[in-house]
Amino acid sequence: MADTKPIRFTAAVTKEGEWYVARCLEIEVTSQGDTLENALGNLQEAIELYLEDEPMIDVPLNPIIAPIDIEVHH
Repeated sequence: MADTKPIRFTAAVTKEGEWYVARCLEIEVTSQGDTLENALGNLQEAIELYLEDEPMIDVPLNPIIAPIDIEVHH
């Protein structure tokens, strides 16, 4: 049996209408749910399924999360 070690991913969650949309910042995987907990659980499952089909990926460690303010002129 191969040794496994957990990999920590970062999720960004937004509320879009009735849904919470959870997006992984390290890889291009997104999911949704009717609650925050469901969205994160669905994202975890989607990431696990994604990794089953992908060869070993190089996951960036500790992404820098920073807000960016943009002025939009109408």
